[in-house]
Amino acid sequence: MRISELPEIGTKYEIESPKGDKVAVIFLTTGEIELYVLESDADKPSVTRLTSEEARRLGSVLTGALLTIEQEDIEVSFSEISDLRIHIHLCPVTKNVVGKSIEDLAIRKKTGVTVVAISRKGQSIVSPPPETVFEEGDLIVAVGKREQIKACQQVILGQG
Repeated sequence: MRISELPEIGTKYEIESPKGDKVAVIFLTTGEIELYVLESDADKPSVTRLTSEEARRLGSVLTGALLTIEQEDIEVSFSEISDLRIHIHLCPVTKNVVGKSIEDLAIRKKTGVTVVAISRKGQSIVSPPPETVFEEGDLIVAVGKREQIKACQQVILGQG
């Protein structure tokens, strides 16, 4: 892979396949991404411009880790494990859980959801221990199956 800085344009990454096809990705200073493909027997490359979200989705397809993003919910699926779907969800803490711990609420036992992080006043608590007490304004990052996430929102957070 060759990497080139393009002054006032962006950064270009180029790769060439064993049969001579060339692919160039240019990350523009505007935040957009241009994708060029020049097949070995072609005179001109084909080109498309992607938003950063479209580029992320394409990247996840190419790596086999598919992401589907809906509002505050991300679904991750893997090409090698076709039946595995993991949902990552961002939920605001509700008043009925403020002052209670992950352990007090038995979130995993009752719903199957794992709390993997909490965002609190601009700080992240990654892998919070069970004794972590929720505070007003906290955002919970939860992982589980779609139905487990829904159960957590209804049973624990009272959102539904």
